[in-house]
Amino acid sequence: MNKDNMHALLSKYRFQCGILLLLLGLLGLFLYVSPQTFLHRRIYVAFMSTIPFPTLLALGLTLLIVAGELDLSFPSIMVISGLSFATVSQTTASPFLGLLAALVTGGLAGLINGVIVVLIGVPAIIATIGTQFFWRGASTLLADGLALNMTELRDTTFHHVMVGRLFDWIPMQTLWCLAVAVLFWFLLNRHIFGDDVRFIGDDINTARMMGIRTDGVRIGLFVLMGLVSALASVMVCLEMANWWPTQGEGYLLLVFAAIFLGGTSVFGGQGTISGTVIGSIIIGILEAGIISAGLSGYWTRLIHGLVIVISVSLYAMAFKSRRR
Repeated sequence: MNKDNMHALLSKYRFQCGILLLLLGLLGLFLYVSPQTFLHRRIYVAFMSTIPFPTLLALGLTLLIVAGELDLSFPSIMVISGLSFATVSQTTASPFLGLLAALVTGGLAGLINGVIVVLIGVPAIIATIGTQFFWRGASTLLADGLALNMTELRDTTFHHVMVGRLFDWIPMQTLWCLAVAVLFWFLLNRHIFGDDVRFIGDDINTARMMGIRTDGVRIGLFVLMGLVSALASVMVCLEMANWWPTQGEGYLLLVFAAIFLGGTSVFGGQGTISGTVIGSIIIGILEAGIISAGLSGYWTRLIHGLVIVISVSLYAMAFKSRRR
């Protein structure tokens, strides 16, 4: 290992240790400010019930951003995939077929994004803003703007497997999220696919000269993001026993804040799965900590916005320094 690689490795682990210390520091602060809340098991069960949903989305988007791409349509892919799940589940009385329909819908939506961005050449930010409005509008029209009740799935085996409680207190969505995180960590760090993603994010022209099938990898990442969005949507529907036309709208800010706080560079080529997971936990506990400290919940968005601006600014300065 040469000197530059050693320096990069040390910087990477130093940052991960720093963000982990930030998480522990926040927990310590919240324990001190509101021990009656943060010393009780219920708050951690609540965290494990809600944090996995934006974390799943953040994991999929991390791979895209490392490759130098972007997807702003995932909240709307969630809503159209959730509608597919709810409709097929109610029509066939089979939530397994509903899950399959949701995954197919999410995958196709991701494929459309990939084709528009990679093959047609529309910038990702423009393309995915357009498809975001399209899928949101389509789902509202198809459902006539009405929510769909899904309480009939509450006592099914499918519900218990997806969002039930292991040992009567560990939410299953936490285990699913950890499984996806391990899979994505393996893809990014121990598989040639992860090397291709990083090379594309660093310099796509160099990646092409190295023989990497850049178009296929980029389209595959958009499809993967669509599949992850669909999975998260199904879990949200099951947890809430409902599908509604505004599903997914609150996740955009949370997901980006978690990704950039976790160490993924907005310029591509750099990012960690573990950092995204820790960043998601920090963002997930902030609101509860702020409210339990006696402050208004409106502070939450302000802090999330600051996290994004500060993180991106730091990466921009580091990027300029590296180029010099």
